[in-house]
Amino acid sequence: MERPDTDKPEQPGDRAPAPEDLPECPAGTVPRGMTLEGLVTMTGEMGHLNELVLLHVENAGGFTCTDSYLTIVTPVLDMLEGEIRFRYREGMDHAEIKSIIADWIDKEIAGFRPGQP
Repeated sequence: MERPDTDKPEQPGDRAPAPEDLPECPAGTVPRGMTLEGLVTMTGEMGHLNELVLLHVENAGGFTCTDSYLTIVTPVLDMLEGEIRFRYREGMDHAEIKSIIADWIDKEIAGFRPGQP
């Protein structure tokens, strides 16, 4: 059986926007074209973020399907994105961006472990 989309011509909305199609970010927002995943990966904080995500999942009693996982994880990622947008300043270097991410994750993890440094 042939896939229904094999002969379909590419539509304008079928592709992700090219970097030149993305709007300019105003000063104080994350670098143009960078995703949250890209920033976390670039800074080497993915394992650290995963530790926080697992604490949230454990605290919620686990998850039974993709939807329940996303319900737990999406707010965490949204809060991290908000922190980056709030603290990022144009011209920050790699170490400064890493510090924003790592400090926020550390603070959130500390909330799960009262009494521990």
